[in-house]
Amino acid sequence: MTKTNPGNFFEDFTVGQVIEHATPRTVTEGDRALYQSLYPTRFAVPSSVEFAASVGLDPAPVEDLVAFHIAFGKTVPDVSLNAVANLGYAECRFHRPVVPGDTLSTRSEVIGLKQNSNGKSGVVYVRSTATNQRGEVALEWARWVMVHKRDIDAPAPETVLPELAAVVAADDLILPEGLDFTDYDFVAAGEPHRLDDYEVGEKIDHVDGVTLTDPEHMMATRLWQNTAKVHFNTEARPDGRRLVYGGHVISMARALSFNGLANAQLIAAINAGAHTSPAFAGDTVYAWSEVLDKAETTAPGVGALRLRLVATKGRDESLSLRGEDGRYLPQVLLDLDYWVLVPR
Repeated sequence: MTKTNPGNFFEDFTVGQVIEHATPRTVTEGDRALYQSLYPTRFAVPSSVEFAASVGLDPAPVEDLVAFHIAFGKTVPDVSLNAVANLGYAECRFHRPVVPGDTLSTRSEVIGLKQNSNGKSGVVYVRSTATNQRGEVALEWARWVMVHKRDIDAPAPETVLPELAAVVAADDLILPEGLDFTDYDFVAAGEPHRLDDYEVGEKIDHVDGVTLTDPEHMMATRLWQNTAKVHFNTEARPDGRRLVYGGHVISMARALSFNGLANAQLIAAINAGAHTSPAFAGDTVYAWSEVLDKAETTAPGVGALRLRLVATKGRDESLSLRGEDGRYLPQVLLDLDYWVLVPR
């Protein structure tokens, strides 16, 4: 017998299984500071208490992705400790801004299983919900992850593939209570662009790049209490390299998108996401965005932009996503489809 936790393997999951994840995590101003030291983020709402209050958010929330990473990290010991890779996201909605002092807890339900043809691993689909200390939902999302089998001779489970919406409808976006962009300060925010300044199909090259390092991505991953072995242990992968946590790439690309999307102040939903290639220390990450849709909202002065955020390894001035064969190009690291809230 052992008291240590080896993590769940593919054959340990069953459809309908509910997992209450350990270690609630309290968000602090330290999380805000560390996030801003790890990523080149400059969005005004999480950067300025005064700006946040001027748009109806008091106290000032932390970056939306701080909440996502913390909530996601809770799931790792139970869902993806023995992962090969995290594959994608869907139906992620941010229900309310998270502020310092909030304590987040996460639970997950297994909603799908599919063993891979090689018999050595399988894909586990889960729906996770993070709540605060008052029992209010902060965010929810679905994801799927490839997990090793403990015993390759264990029988394959019945394949169950969940039906997941391709897009969170604009009408289903949850707007922060009190949000009001009527008197939005464009000078303080850094750019003059409103909802109608963006056109569907428009692509934006965010220009800047950041080179990844092992110390920074491991620090970030520990900050979120994400214990996945592949991010820390050189013995966890045959090539001896530490895999960069996919969320680190998301945050880096989101921060880089400030140049051209400075007024995309809040993330309302993540419709879909795919980590299309692995990232490692030494890779230089660039980003570009494509406007997929736009919508008005019921909040005063607030509009919604649906964007595709693409992170690439190395600069790709052609802003290309796929080759002629329909496959992702090899330089593409991330394809993220999400909604942001902007001034109208």
